[in-house]
Amino acid sequence: MINELWLNLPVSDIERSKDFFTKIGFTLNLKQGNSDHSACLLIGKKNSVVMLFTEAVFNSFTRFSSSNTKTGSEILISFDTESKEEIDNIAQKVRGAGGIVFGPPSEIQGWMYGCGFIDLDGHRWNALYMDHEKLNKSK
Repeated sequence: MINELWLNLPVSDIERSKDFFTKIGFTLNLKQGNSDHSACLLIGKKNSVVMLFTEAVFNSFTRFSSSNTKTGSEILISFDTESKEEIDNIAQKVRGAGGIVFGPPSEIQGWMYGCGFIDLDGHRWNALYMDHEKLNKSK
């Protein structure tokens, strides 16, 4: 039986990445996985885990080189929020922390509101507010 899902991402600079993600509202787990080569982030109420590893350590785990995020995306990491205002706030925090908002906050499919952003290492993220009441009315 699977207990948890962890996402592992390669980063070029652990300290810089920890600073970025804590500035946009993620929690750094100081009890687990933190070293000069790794960091553990907790996301959301369920404390989903995202592990950051230096590229060399990540590549040693995967036995492949990291994807070139300047020319392509291997994954889009999505998370939900509790309000549209939180989406707007995340977009503002991402810009302030040095990230890129590639999809400005906007309505999607009539029942979602979201934005897409790129972290310091080129990984793409999707922040969404999902209004399930609007979704149920459209069915």
